Amino acid sequence: MIVFFILAFLTLLFSLLVVTQRNVVHSAMALAATLFVMAVLFLTLDAPMLGVLQILVYAGAIMILILFVIMLLNPLSIEARPAAWWMLGSLGAAALCLQLAALVHRPAVSAEAAVPASFGGPESIAQSLFTDFALPFGLASVLLLVAIIGAVALAQRQR
Repeated sequence: MIVFFILAFLTLLFSLLVVTQRNVVHSAMALAATLFVMAVLFLTLDAPMLGVLQILVYAGAIMILILFVIMLLNPLSIEARPAAWWMLGSLGAAALCLQLAALVHRPAVSAEAAVPASFGGPESIAQSLFTDFALPFGLASVLLLVAIIGAVALAQRQR
């Protein structure tokens, strides 16, 4: 239980660093650390496949993609956001904190759910991904492709 709380604290710390850093490259590195700690959390939950995929896909490939987009867009040329955006973000953060407080103070469920033996294994993930989540999986890949094309188009327009 102590390991969980240490990992949860690190996740919160790195997540806060993502949104509070002024340098976008530092924010991206904090995001990579957050994703890595989340992978360790998956490993502690006896889901080794999810942990390895978290490291390979998110902390690896997606972070490289994000860093390429940052380099393409030249973050030094991006102007500061108006104060209204900070107020909107603060209101959203307050709403999420209220929801978290309501979730924490909810009565505990007494019955423990049994975890199947194949939980977190490649077979169960593939079965779920390509049956139950085929449409969201395809939409996510199209969304990433559009984001890459948009970043390249923005970089070309600035030159």
